[in-house]
Amino acid sequence: MQHRTIVEVMTHPVVTARPDSTFKEIAQLLSDNDVTAVPVVDGEGRPVGVVSEADLLAKAASLPDPEGRPMGRRLGRDDLARAGAETAAAMMTAPVVTARPGWNVAETARTMYRSKVKRLPVVDDGGRLVGIVSRSDLLRPFLRSDGAITDEIYHDVLRETLGIPSGSVRVEVREGVVTLTGRVEGRTVIPVLERLCRSVDGVVAVHQSIGYTYDAEESADEASGLRGAPGGSAPRR
Repeated sequence: MQHRTIVEVMTHPVVTARPDSTFKEIAQLLSDNDVTAVPVVDGEGRPVGVVSEADLLAKAASLPDPEGRPMGRRLGRDDLARAGAETAAAMMTAPVVTARPGWNVAETARTMYRSKVKRLPVVDDGGRLVGIVSRSDLLRPFLRSDGAITDEIYHDVLRETLGIPSGSVRVEVREGVVTLTGRVEGRTVIPVLERLCRSVDGVVAVHQSIGYTYDAEESADEASGLRGAPGGSAPRR
């Protein structure tokens, strides 16, 4: 089974700013490149922070109202600091959370979700910027067709990984939702099959109603009971 890595979905090359980039330079970068944020990199190309539209907006929010109306809710201390900033170094969010090119989509999504950020700079082994990945990039695998998902489950999951005989399990995919029916030999195969199907790129959910021929755990319990009974017979309950 193959899973998309971040290097396949990230944006590169990346528009960047320097720590000494001015407010207007950053605003121009965002406008010219139709992006909502830029990584700030040092002289070695290593990201040291991120400046977003929200950081620039703090300055606009701090301006006095032209008609003299009260500001209402006042800006917090951090927002006030950004509002008075003149360079990227003073405006940026730091330290910066980064991703690695070899990460898969799920790992990157978890990092983004836990860190409550909308994008992650991607860095190489030396910490240098090689790309940037956004929320929309992580959703791209879900654009896979139902047919492609079905083919991967039949070929990679059922046949190549689990060795399930052809025709034993039927796969139906609609809008990324996988439904599995049929029968397998051992009960323990079922949760493994579900987990592998959920890990296929583009799968939204997995439902199954699969029967099984035997349960290894139940067989082991029965065998243990027979060995413990006088004369080899099962103990009475």
